[in-house]
Amino acid sequence: MKREQAEKITEEYLKSVYGFALKRCANTQDAEDLSQEIILKVFRTLLIRNDIDSPDKFIWTVAHNTLSNYYRNKAKTAVGIPIDGLAEILPSDSNTAQAVIEKQTAERLQKEIAYLSKLQRRIVVAYYFEKKKQEAIADELKIPVGTVKWHLFEAKRELKKGMEKMRKASELKFNPVRFELCGTNGSPGTKGSNDNFFRSALSQNIAYSVWKEAKTVGEIADDLGVSPVYVESEAEYLAEYGFLTEKGGKYLCNILIDEPSDELTDLHDNMYSQAAKLFANELFDILKKSGILNDGRIICGQTDQPVSFTEDTRADDNFILWSLIPYIAALSGEKLMDKSISFEQAATIRPDGGQNICYASVVPSSGKLPMYFDSMRHFCGPCWNRDKDTVLWQIDSEWSDVRVTDGYIEKSNRILSILSKLNSSSENSVNEEDYALLEQAGIIKTLMNVDGTKGWFKFIPQVVWLKNREIKNELLAIGDRIKEKHWDEFEALKQPFIKAVLNETPKHLHKMQKYGLQYIFFSDGWFILHCMKELVNSGKLKPPTEEQKKSLTTVIIPEK
Repeated sequence: MKREQAEKITEEYLKSVYGFALKRCANTQDAEDLSQEIILKVFRTLLIRNDIDSPDKFIWTVAHNTLSNYYRNKAKTAVGIPIDGLAEILPSDSNTAQAVIEKQTAERLQKEIAYLSKLQRRIVVAYYFEKKKQEAIADELKIPVGTVKWHLFEAKRELKKGMEKMRKASELKFNPVRFELCGTNGSPGTKGSNDNFFRSALSQNIAYSVWKEAKTVGEIADDLGVSPVYVESEAEYLAEYGFLTEKGGKYLCNILIDEPSDELTDLHDNMYSQAAKLFANELFDILKKSGILNDGRIICGQTDQPVSFTEDTRADDNFILWSLIPYIAALSGEKLMDKSISFEQAATIRPDGGQNICYASVVPSSGKLPMYFDSMRHFCGPCWNRDKDTVLWQIDSEWSDVRVTDGYIEKSNRILSILSKLNSSSENSVNEEDYALLEQAGIIKTLMNVDGTKGWFKFIPQVVWLKNREIKNELLAIGDRIKEKHWDEFEALKQPFIKAVLNETPKHLHKMQKYGLQYIFFSDGWFILHCMKELVNSGKLKPPTEEQKKSLTTVIIPEK
């Protein structure tokens, strides 16, 4: 039966059913609860059945059956207490003890009201606290009066259950988690990176509460020890942007949360440190000994030495290696990679235009952190943006300036647009503002003749600039050969780690997790960080100068 028809029928019988109950119960409170129970049973049955020929006969059958159960259970259980009759159960003597009880009861009742649905809260507050008529509430909310009455009955029932229930808060109430890292795998939207959505302890702990199990707003509130009112609006917001999913009034986490055990941390550290030793040292030695760093197709004029207008400058090998090693580590050997899960299958499309996977790390209250965890707080990338002519590839780390912030994509697209002009016949259309932007971003350094004539204007690349795709392919081929040589060892290192990670990941997030695990030893921040740490700790790579930090770990590659 349609809801409107069921509401109409139950509304017609409200007074009759209440009169029936009032004649058969000892007091008005019991009569209200009995009539409420009858009406609820009738209404719910009408919603799911279409074969009731005589509503009148059906309603009075339900009424007599419910009355029989009422008499049967009278001796065992107390019928619920209407919220407007709570004061009647308190002791009649006016004394301090009574005042304390009344205050505690009122406070408990107010807390329980917060567990009602948003609509029921509005109706209960309007009717019992603002003293509005049911008809006025219906008019204000644009719903039938019968619906208002039904919600008042349902609210009483829920409040009775809540008042009788001992709500238990989880450990999150006393020991809330904190996201130490919160990242974006993919493109952020207009609201910026994903950590913008998880700046508050409330949003972080809501996501953590439903990481492995779907819960209602009330259940989340119990976990966190806060009012459901606050949870409700925050959960709705997180669900709107795809960080939670909602089904049947329950929320479930839609982000990856990493909370490593000691065993998982050991597997993580061993896997990355062993792989970095094999790959980074061999790559460094080949790049240094092969002479490829002096190839004229690798362009970079980064230097702290004085420069002239007539002579080309050349960056030192150390600076070039800071950019080439992470680039090769990320992109080489891709034919070895498992690509069974695509980004589109794993990522979430968000209303602000973002398409990404959100991941967060929770540091356990006891136990050890992954090696270089503090360094990973400063790590971002790899990031790559492209247009039809050029790719801008970049990593932020503890050794570089912070370049990847909100607005990074917009800024990168502007840089790419200017670079396209520099690489084409439209170079003359590059204006002083464009050059200033490239210089501020650490892409170039500009020089002008001592007399200020623009005819002598010159720019010097400050990042590693690959002249053509041939040199790019030659560099990646070096990494290809190293990964192919050690791939069996790499596989043996990562399989126990992958198995352990998936064991800790809820089933509904396996696809998302597996997508990220495909990138281990490729565009994988932890692998790149371990490679750089291996070379810095051994003294092979020297720390960059302050001037170099703005241009560090940035590579410009031709797209064609």
